[in-house]
Amino acid sequence: MPAVAAPLAATAAPRRVPALLVAAPASGQGKTTVTAALAWLHRRQGRTVRVFKSGPDYLDPSILAAASGAPVYSLDLWMTGADDAAARLGQAAGVADLILVEGVMGLHDGTPSSADLARHFGLPVLSVIQAGAMAQTFGALAYGLAGYGLPLPSMQVLANGVGSPRHADMLRESLPAHIAWAGALARDPAASLPERHLGLLAADELPDLNARLDRLADALAGQPLGALPAAVEIAAAPPLPALPPLLAGKTIAVARDAAFRFIYPANLDTLQALGARLAFFSPLDDLALPGCDALWLPGGYPELHAARLSANAGMLAALRRAHAGGMPMLAECGGMMALFENLVDKAGQSHSMAGLLPGVVTMQARLAALGHQQLTLPEGTLRGHTFHYSSAQTPLAPYCHATVPRDGSRGEAVFRQGALTASYTHLYFPSDPYAIAALFGAAARGGA
Repeated sequence: MPAVAAPLAATAAPRRVPALLVAAPASGQGKTTVTAALAWLHRRQGRTVRVFKSGPDYLDPSILAAASGAPVYSLDLWMTGADDAAARLGQAAGVADLILVEGVMGLHDGTPSSADLARHFGLPVLSVIQAGAMAQTFGALAYGLAGYGLPLPSMQVLANGVGSPRHADMLRESLPAHIAWAGALARDPAASLPERHLGLLAADELPDLNARLDRLADALAGQPLGALPAAVEIAAAPPLPALPPLLAGKTIAVARDAAFRFIYPANLDTLQALGARLAFFSPLDDLALPGCDALWLPGGYPELHAARLSANAGMLAALRRAHAGGMPMLAECGGMMALFENLVDKAGQSHSMAGLLPGVVTMQARLAALGHQQLTLPEGTLRGHTFHYSSAQTPLAPYCHATVPRDGSRGEAVFRQGALTASYTHLYFPSDPYAIAALFGAAARGGA
């Protein structure tokens, strides 16, 4: 297969491009599996495929990036904004033979929802329905998905987990005339994508991913869905605005390894567009920080690697020195967890962490928080989301709280200790690049 492509190219002229938004009635139906299989199928046939993920997510995009051979950017009418989404779709239309957008949760879940995204950009919808335990109800469910709310551009449905050819025939015959049959996928444990508490395993954790994708693509090749979908007019959109070099001359150290992997490609693009040089490092393996002027600890899975983190005394000491020296630091979710005094994993074992924040973070069996968040700081207002299974117990008073855009209620706590800003909120840097520049040490908002 070809090497992974560079980030999105400069804006090209608008054009008609085959496109599809892959949705489902709920999570766990197989959206990512089908989207990845489609991307892989068409990439095998020599087409240039660009894939996007609707809503906030880090894990599905790693699978989709491996399947498509290109970075996967987020489209979210609230978090990224319609203009940002339009610009990225316009860029993709300039180079792609096929555009795929994987939805989030169920088709109509959330405000805004995947259905809202499809309506806004005129994207045909494919609904993947886990149909292993149903017959004619398949048609009723498809009918409801297609008819709920304002009209969708169009809908076709794929039956997932089908038991036999006769079962597939029953499902197909249950559909109303205005909903197209996209085909059926049989149960195939050898092609399934394994999961853990936050979602799918990442692509680099699946050494046999290519073989799984081959099996899935082969299964789709003979289905109606295996053909290119209808072309969609991707409207012209202004390019993303150029940013002043507020971080020129600064090096930002970015944690990136198995414990810290939740990074939007658009966040890296924003830092570089602001003039920063990025230096990636591994808190698990490296004994010291790279030479840097600021530090970003993104989210990830510190709870799965807590013993290794705790044992890396050199890195923990380096983080303490950087903080004591006044280095600007941003820590998000898992990155923040690694900065408390102790982290208690799912087995109940306590591990010493960097100790920049007083208190203990404890993993729990139930989801602690999920959804969009807006963070208003003196530096500016940033959008993002939260998704975690841990809770923090600390005597430190929050500097402020994020807000939940749905109802304006109080969201995640934000902590400040010196030049460190830490929260469970994962930030989308393009939502306010000037605020991000200030957090990482730019002299003043809007300054040079």
